Amino acid sequence: MKTSQGEINDLPIEPRSENQDKSCTQSSNSGDAQSDCAFDGAMIALVPITDAAHLIHGPSGCIGNSWGNRSSFSSGSTLYKIRFTTDTDENDIIFGGAKKLYKGILELVRRYKPAAVFVYSTCVSALIGDDVNGACKAATQVTGIPIIPVDSPGFVGSKNLGIRIAGEALLEYVIGTAEPEQITPYDINLIGEYNIAGALWNILPLLEKLGIRLLAKITGDARYKEICYAHRAKLNVVIASKSLLKMAKKMEERYGIPYIEASFYGIEDINRCLQNIAEKLGNNDLHQRTEKLIAQETAALDEKLTPYRIRLQGKRVVIYTGDVKSWLIISAAKMLGMSVIAISSKKNSREDQARIKSLLGKDSIFLPQDSPREILQVINDHQADILIASDRYQYTALQAKISFLDIRAEVHYPYTGYAGILEVAQELYATFFSPVWKQLHQKAPWEKTEVG
Repeated sequence: MKTSQGEINDLPIEPRSENQDKSCTQSSNSGDAQSDCAFDGAMIALVPITDAAHLIHGPSGCIGNSWGNRSSFSSGSTLYKIRFTTDTDENDIIFGGAKKLYKGILELVRRYKPAAVFVYSTCVSALIGDDVNGACKAATQVTGIPIIPVDSPGFVGSKNLGIRIAGEALLEYVIGTAEPEQITPYDINLIGEYNIAGALWNILPLLEKLGIRLLAKITGDARYKEICYAHRAKLNVVIASKSLLKMAKKMEERYGIPYIEASFYGIEDINRCLQNIAEKLGNNDLHQRTEKLIAQETAALDEKLTPYRIRLQGKRVVIYTGDVKSWLIISAAKMLGMSVIAISSKKNSREDQARIKSLLGKDSIFLPQDSPREILQVINDHQADILIASDRYQYTALQAKISFLDIRAEVHYPYTGYAGILEVAQELYATFFSPVWKQLHQKAPWEKTEVG
């Protein structure tokens, strides 16, 4: 898929929903790749297809851009963990690297026999004008294996644009190219769930209890073949991913598949998601079973949270994370009887802030972006007990001498579903009552008063 500037401009920014972060709604300008790039986004979206090979046509340094930076787990093949590159050098830049790419694809297929090969163009291959599409088409004819070009050089825009370009590649080359062995009235696709730290595996048991079949996962823990027949699903569920919303809309236009936007982070969002799925599938019995499941899971979760609630109730929390996990922490804190006194305004729109105020009260504090000094001031003024943020703010917690919980996406803990709320509670408990924090309040051995 050769992506022209006009086609890039035709990938509009969708209006945000209440559970989306602002980064998914910012426009992607060419050259705006200081902190991320379109190439990175395409890799994030497609690498979780576990039985496919992922070949980067560019310098070997581009491999480091995505090597192990996302903890997307697999229940099967581990081929997706290997990064392949054509290692474009000076000779390729002068004489062209398309032939080298073609030979590389043939060798990759011969050695690893993948279900498919995704070939990613980079800034270098795009600037020198290599015919990536032609090489992929010729290799497909020779090998009989789908070789899919992904035209997402980093300079065309941001990570979120790259994710949308990856979705366009799936629509053009993959979806609709095969048929499932059977279909059911309860077949759905999950779009935008990448199974980070096994998050998908907290969702699957809930769907299975309701008799809902996950036809295709786009793309966490996915198999290439299942994405080929994703067009036979009865519903697309877009999980916290504005970048792939355009993909869901196009599938509705082409195949008549309705879609909903949902989130599996936080008790309210989990319940709402399951209810919306049942409503869209249009079955009264399914709706009744869904309400019964929600009641059972909520009651079971409340019982499991009881010992943590006893110890954590009344503790005061400052949250500085700007993604969908903010809603998860707020939900968990409310169930545990904790008080959220301040939250980051980073990536939060006015709608997000209004929703937060409705949950936390009008006196809730919104912290500005990248202001450790103000975070420290709020902690001291309001006597916070714990800071929840990325590791870059750990020193702020050490200065304040309070507990600190790192809740980055790269940490290997799944936070989705009802089990995710329990996971957060366990981490909060283990963090808050860790003996290391008491040591922060003690004097150093050389500062202690000597006994005469």
